[in-house]
Amino acid sequence: MALINYRSGPADERFVSLHAFVDESRRNNTYLLAAAIVDPGELTKLRKLLMGLRMPNQRELHFKKETPARRKQILSALTPAAVHVDIYLACCRRGEERARQNCVARLTDEVLKAGVTRLVFDSREVRDDHDLLTIRTALGKSAWGTGLFYEHLPSENDPLLWIADIVAWCYGAGGDWLRRVQPLMGDVIDMRAP
Repeated sequence: MALINYRSGPADERFVSLHAFVDESRRNNTYLLAAAIVDPGELTKLRKLLMGLRMPNQRELHFKKETPARRKQILSALTPAAVHVDIYLACCRRGEERARQNCVARLTDEVLKAGVTRLVFDSREVRDDHDLLTIRTALGKSAWGTGLFYEHLPSENDPLLWIADIVAWCYGAGGDWLRRVQPLMGDVIDMRAP
């Protein structure tokens, strides 16, 4: 699969501030979009940690497919990490894609406020275009001035996407899994109607 990169402005890697890595989950009628916010100084260390948590011949970590014992092992290794994950919640009653795009629009606003300059989504292949349109609309006329670099990658291409998957799964599962993932939790932005 080809790598797809989009730029709303010039990105100079020497000046990149925060990075955000985004993945999704769904629990019943709730859509969850998780954004792992990482400081550039932590990127290499976190990638190495995550790669080391894979089993032999395992291409990526996908929390839904892991056993409970492996989930606990992965969380124990990851929770001390210098990363936080914000969760965006939307209702799927009017469609999953609509719920996602509501989350993507809000996420775009929030990452700009936080100083994120690189936004990486787990690719959904042909549906990536929906995200791109939403991001461009959210950025509006100031798109080139924001300096926000955004792209979609297959999850095996960047282990930092796995963090968002892990936290989204734990948040959706609730109970003890939510308790275990608390050290990684950032804000929860609930956009579901009361």
